[in-house]
Amino acid sequence: MPKLLLAPQKVSPLPANNMFGWRVAQVAVWLLGAAILYCLLFVSALGLTLFWDVLIPVAPAVLVLAPGLWRNICPLATTILLPRHAGLSKRKRLSVKQLGRLNLMGVAALYVIVPLRHALFNNNGPATGLLIIGLATVGIATGFVYEWKSAWCAGLCPVHPVEKLYGGNTHVPLPNAHCGKCANCVIPCPDSTPNIHPKTGNKSIYHTIGGWAVVGGLPGFIWGWFQVPDAEKITTLGAFMGVYKMPALGFAITLALYAIVRGIVKEQHTRKLISVFGAAAVSCYYWYRIPALLGFGQQGYDGLLVNLRNTLPGWSMPAITTATTAFFFYWLVVRKPTNTSWLARPAFATKQQMAAGKQAGQRLKQVDSTASGIVRL
Repeated sequence: MPKLLLAPQKVSPLPANNMFGWRVAQVAVWLLGAAILYCLLFVSALGLTLFWDVLIPVAPAVLVLAPGLWRNICPLATTILLPRHAGLSKRKRLSVKQLGRLNLMGVAALYVIVPLRHALFNNNGPATGLLIIGLATVGIATGFVYEWKSAWCAGLCPVHPVEKLYGGNTHVPLPNAHCGKCANCVIPCPDSTPNIHPKTGNKSIYHTIGGWAVVGGLPGFIWGWFQVPDAEKITTLGAFMGVYKMPALGFAITLALYAIVRGIVKEQHTRKLISVFGAAAVSCYYWYRIPALLGFGQQGYDGLLVNLRNTLPGWSMPAITTATTAFFFYWLVVRKPTNTSWLARPAFATKQQMAAGKQAGQRLKQVDSTASGIVRL
């Protein structure tokens, strides 16, 4: 195993051994997520504001600055890992090819779901709530079968590709609040691999395709997404498919640009190139999102949180977006790589612990088989 993965790292002074503190944070964020979900289903206007105009705009910055924090307290991760914490997971391991397929499916889900915000989710609280419930259901199903975060958090989750693109130069690793012992369920582990990015450990064609699609395509996809207004009501298939036109065009342009530049730069500069495209993607997001939140959006009042158009001077938006762009390029590109991971790797599980886990999974499989037999009788 590369020495880099096992090198000791300075860990954040946030509670390391006090898992109680992390559990409190996880429960608090989970309850907040549940409250937002309730609002989406039953108090639609409030739920849409809290989810799309408060939570989601904060998320990219968190993924850049502290991806490990989000990996520890994400309410969906907390939910899908409950079977594992409760000893109810079969703890199966994914093959390299299976994990690659899940990664590629997560990338595809990202590019399919996000344009649907314009067509449906941005203006429909119950639809957004059902989307979250659907993703959680799939995630929980994987948690009952596969070991730790391997199938969902490191595989199928549509946010994970963005985590790897934005979180490539984290400041300091946080304690791992989920994995008590490292079972090597994913190699390389996204939580424990220093300076991970979408092309780290590409071991199958699925990994390679997904990596190219995220690194090269995301900046243009984000630009194209902001060129499309929200639709109050879509009645034709053509109008429905129209929400994909500009994102797809932007995706194709920056993917082609990445392919050209990638063919020119030397292999040792690939990591820097990926950082440039990551910084371009997150900078593009805030270049459009911050003005929209404050009433200066180019699509009218789509994505409005508070209207400050008559309060702030016109020059304030270019100043703010230029500053955020400069910061993200400094953080991801200019700043020296820190060689740290999102989370500190926990102690490796012993052979006895691994064997005990396998036996527990086998017992669960036998219980399932017995129960199925009883049902058939």
